[in-house]
Amino acid sequence: MTMLKMDRRSFVIGSATVGAGLALGLKIPFGPDVVRAEDGSPEVNAWVVIRPDDTVVIRVARSEMGQGTITGLAQMVAEELECDWSKVTTEYPTPGQSVKRKRVWGDFSTGGSRGIRTSHEYVRKGGATARVMLVQAAADQWKVPASECTVANSVITHKPSGRTTTYGKVAEAAAKITPPANVALKDPKEWKLIGKSVKRLDTLPKVTGAQVYGADLKLPGMLTAAIKDCPVFGGKVQSFEAAKVSGMPGVKHVLKVGESAVTVVADTWWQAKVALDALPIVWDEGPNAKVSSADIAKMLEAGLTADQAFVGNSNGDVKAGLASAAKKIEATYAYPFQNHAPMEPMNATAKYTPDKCEVWVPTQNGEAAFAATTAASGLPADKCEVYKINLGGGFGRRGAFHDYVTQAVLIAKQIPGTPVKLLWSREEDMMHGKYHPVMQAKLTGGLDASGNLTALQFRLSGQSIIAAVFPQNLQNGRDFLTFQGLHPSGDFGFGYTVPNLMIDHAMRNTHVPPGFWRGVNINQNAIFLECFMDELALAAGQDPLAFRRKLMANHPKHLAVLNAVADRVGWGKPAPQGVHRGLAQMMSFGSYVAACAEVSVTGGDKIKVQRIVAAIDTGYTVNPAQVERQMAGSFVYGLSALFMEECTVKNGRIEQTNFPAYDSMRIAQMPKVEAIVMPSGGFWGGVGEPTICVAAPAVLNAYAAATGKRVRTFPLKNHGITLV
Repeated sequence: MTMLKMDRRSFVIGSATVGAGLALGLKIPFGPDVVRAEDGSPEVNAWVVIRPDDTVVIRVARSEMGQGTITGLAQMVAEELECDWSKVTTEYPTPGQSVKRKRVWGDFSTGGSRGIRTSHEYVRKGGATARVMLVQAAADQWKVPASECTVANSVITHKPSGRTTTYGKVAEAAAKITPPANVALKDPKEWKLIGKSVKRLDTLPKVTGAQVYGADLKLPGMLTAAIKDCPVFGGKVQSFEAAKVSGMPGVKHVLKVGESAVTVVADTWWQAKVALDALPIVWDEGPNAKVSSADIAKMLEAGLTADQAFVGNSNGDVKAGLASAAKKIEATYAYPFQNHAPMEPMNATAKYTPDKCEVWVPTQNGEAAFAATTAASGLPADKCEVYKINLGGGFGRRGAFHDYVTQAVLIAKQIPGTPVKLLWSREEDMMHGKYHPVMQAKLTGGLDASGNLTALQFRLSGQSIIAAVFPQNLQNGRDFLTFQGLHPSGDFGFGYTVPNLMIDHAMRNTHVPPGFWRGVNINQNAIFLECFMDELALAAGQDPLAFRRKLMANHPKHLAVLNAVADRVGWGKPAPQGVHRGLAQMMSFGSYVAACAEVSVTGGDKIKVQRIVAAIDTGYTVNPAQVERQMAGSFVYGLSALFMEECTVKNGRIEQTNFPAYDSMRIAQMPKVEAIVMPSGGFWGGVGEPTICVAAPAVLNAYAAATGKRVRTFPLKNHGITLV
């Protein structure tokens, strides 16, 4: 587990890296003094606060950005707590509180579809521990054995006498009880709330407009800042003429931020933006000022045939297998840079004094935001605090990267005592993202005389996110994340058995910073692999489903989801007139996923995605309705990327600066989605990201079936292909 140094005193609070887990076990500090929430209600333990009216406040460390994590985690705590779900609400603990309490809430990071699957055990223990303490408190008051008491819907009953009490009445006493060292968790067969499609807890404030996002935040005496960073990554500020805009309406300050950015601070954001646009700035664009997309593509192309590469998965002798093949098939694919483009641009509000630095921020990782705050402020951890706000979209941009927090604190330090809200413009958000990594792939397959796949060579050439963000996590130089969906086993296991296999990666990094874009590398890997599987099936003269099934005999869970979607659409039976089908399957973030797309094509270049049937096996499912929504939502993201979204580079900078050049699909273009949620038990898979990867290859395979044309570079708009 990688530890982050939080400030100059090297105060370690835990991990904000990919794959991090709970650093400490369930350790809940208790003593004679009751820990209380802000309203004075007693805290039974770190996860559970109970008010006198029986309202249960469940504290959740993960972040809510529309995916439903808050509701799912609350369900798991409430399941073991046996409380009245209709009286459940939630709140975020702060990273500062977590530090002081020895990280009792575990990992704050919300990404990699890990919110539930890596915290399910300890949050359930939090609920179970609180339940035991509440029952014990009631038993003590009645002077009866706790074993004679039962609990349901926040009501404790003494079975022999019939006496009852509620959680709200005994919470104060329960908070003083020493928690048990060990508690038993329910068998999944006993679950009453986990596995049920309960309503989300955060819907009402969103539909009424009561939900406050970071961009909405207002504090007394607050000023607002707009910012411009050097448009070329790696460049710096050379000079700017503050006097030219200092007298403009509302302008309070014109400041340099770090080495590469300039900000205008004003009474309102629009005043700051107008002044910033009028501010003369001279940039030192540095060594990357002439780099273009063509330069980057040429560098990646060279990697496709380079001698040196990092091996991700191999068996047999692929060279011999290809040499002896009766037929050899080859294809080259390319995938572009893409921006996260959340509806809410990057923002953070900071207030700095020499004794305290506070930040209010929409973040996927409160601990990483806390790390950025302590580093930028120069203050020790006990003089800093971060208050998490629900996100107006994250998709990975607000996870490991908190450049906007650093900027906000650096601005606030120059205006001590005044809260400053930094809000990026859409242009700043587009030009200074952490982009989906650019990648090319060359695949070569060998078939024997019977059409069996005997050899597969799969070369990736492109960026490494880990090399750019967490280089200490490279494995002898190899980026394990690059091989998502292609690993020999694990959460991203390869779903086919090929006698001779070589999957490797020629690392080619660019000056454009890569980031964890929703689903990350499995998105392009699924396109490369699953489209090539259709190409191989065509060359073998076989049905794409039958061809896959032969290779998947040793991968029953992969095969089960693929069979589920094939059965639902009636694969093998004629499709409706003018409709064509395509398949795809992968293992992603610990879950098994598959999709079948049904499309119609007019004029050879206008695609209507009529329907996508998708299946997911997450092992255990907490809230099936939320899973279905996440599946449909992921297809919006994946199909928008496939058809429309690309970030290109000219003169070292990103060319797309707003939504007209970086579009998204409309509601009318959205296909009907039929979700098959088929948990098989025994493991915990992810939900938020897994299915995004199968939509694009399923649609591409259906398009190829309809037209006979195979597209291998993206987005489709570059080929004149539109979504209707």
